[in-house]
Amino acid sequence: METTEQELKEIVRKKYAEIASQDPTLNAASCCGAGPVSQEVYNIMTDDYTQVEGYTAEADLGLGCGLPTQFAQIRKGDVVIDLGSGAGNDCFVARHETGAEGKVIGIDFTEEMIARARKNAEVRGFNNVEFRQGDIENMPVNDKVADVVVSNCVLNLVPNKRQVFKEIARVLKPGGHFSISDILLNGTLPDNLRQAAELYAGCVTGAIPKEEYLALAAEAGFENLTIQKQKAIFIPDDILSQYLSAAEIADFRNGTANIESITLFASKPGGARKGTFEMLNPSIVSNDAACCEPGSGCC
Repeated sequence: METTEQELKEIVRKKYAEIASQDPTLNAASCCGAGPVSQEVYNIMTDDYTQVEGYTAEADLGLGCGLPTQFAQIRKGDVVIDLGSGAGNDCFVARHETGAEGKVIGIDFTEEMIARARKNAEVRGFNNVEFRQGDIENMPVNDKVADVVVSNCVLNLVPNKRQVFKEIARVLKPGGHFSISDILLNGTLPDNLRQAAELYAGCVTGAIPKEEYLALAAEAGFENLTIQKQKAIFIPDDILSQYLSAAEIADFRNGTANIESITLFASKPGGARKGTFEMLNPSIVSNDAACCEPGSGCC
């Protein structure tokens, strides 16, 4: 029997409530914080935040798959919304960029994550960072509030991604933009992986094909779609073996299907942001195109 959208949301909510209460090193050692601990590698999807200004170790649960705030072109005084804010790390990095005159709003639908994030903000006196409990398919935010939206490995956990992109368009000011890191597919996953609820909460089986993902962003009215960074994701055998036989693992390794992380930029048509704004290449970058690293000048 196919799992319903509401059942998938409850799977994610329970798993991330559990993660909010455990040691972050356990999260980082698993598949996006949700799968069985791998003995082959320590971090499967996460990027290293430790050298990013604004990084807060206590708020880093090792659940991301990129560094969207580093690519987000956040400016002093901006209003930034972080979708799926967890314990608050991306919000605190964004706050460093907005300065005291800006504002950051984190949205998460897990009560335990909100509580942890609020505590992390309170002990640091971050009065311009606010955490709101809610569903990113129906954000507790007014229209045209944000200059920038960021998100780190969260949309793949949401069944109705089309609605999320519509909501991002709603809350962004005209001329605003998003930078989102997420897990996407090239090809089709084996049936046993697609049906694994645990791997849905682990950011794998909730992923959709890259072409479909980009099409949903374009359908919501966004323009200047640009892949800012991409990397292949390797799932170790000790995780795959929970769902696939040795022969099925070999077929998966030798097949054309693969999983990757991308960081996607796109802007909302309309008004212009104040000051000099360097727009990225207004096209969708192909798979074999060079990726844009922060500070490289290639953008």
